[in-house]
Amino acid sequence: MKNTILITGASSGIGKATAKLFQAKGWNVIATMRTPEKDTELRALDNVLVTKLDVVDLASIANAVAEGIKKFGKIDVLVNNAGYGAYGTLESFSRESIIKQFDTNVIGLLDVTKAVLPHFRGNKSGIIINISSIGGKMTFPLGTLYHGTKFAVEGLSEALSYEVEQFGGKVKIVQPGAIATEFGHSLEFSSDDSQTEYSYIVDKTATAFAPFFENASSPDVVANVIYTAATDGTNQLRYTAGDDAAAIIAQRKQADDETFIGGMKKQFGL
Repeated sequence: MKNTILITGASSGIGKATAKLFQAKGWNVIATMRTPEKDTELRALDNVLVTKLDVVDLASIANAVAEGIKKFGKIDVLVNNAGYGAYGTLESFSRESIIKQFDTNVIGLLDVTKAVLPHFRGNKSGIIINISSIGGKMTFPLGTLYHGTKFAVEGLSEALSYEVEQFGGKVKIVQPGAIATEFGHSLEFSSDDSQTEYSYIVDKTATAFAPFFENASSPDVVANVIYTAATDGTNQLRYTAGDDAAAIIAQRKQADDETFIGGMKKQFGL
């Protein structure tokens, strides 16, 4: 019986690359997205189910999981990939925007995981792969909301690993660096020109971000790391994806807070 993977946010970028890779490796793929009617590429592939799943819509989560199990009989791996980045000054974000960021990147991830856990528990197996970021281990200026969600993903994933181990399950965390995806289309930036005290950091951060993405890795790099995490048979918890991710996380481990943050300020011209 073929293994089956369910991927959230599979319409583009990392999610789409992961769906294509696992399909090519002979897996069944449940490729979920908010607007499946717009997909043409994935649905043309054998053993791929393209279906609707919006992580903030509980009914769509339940339907996607049920549909996937009905079609393929079993889910072996869940990849929580859906998410977006909210960057900007905290004061400029509405409360609704703050809630939306955490609902999508954290609560939605937990809701999808909860929907699949009874299936994994019944099978006494299952791997949960949560897409975090280097931003779950260190921070950039103006990333209060985004980094808050990714630090949460790191913590909840590590803690959840104790639980799922009780029935033979595993949790894995993948930490990409800069990735050449359509992230810009799922990036919410907020600032308020009237709050002039923040003008300097807003301008400097916007300027400094561009070079960070000049040598970005392709989504395929992350997809390959996800495949390794799903198939290596180890209990390894964290995986970096991209040379920059490995370098930055290693640097963060070695430096104290003052040194690392001082270096980050220098890099951003702050």
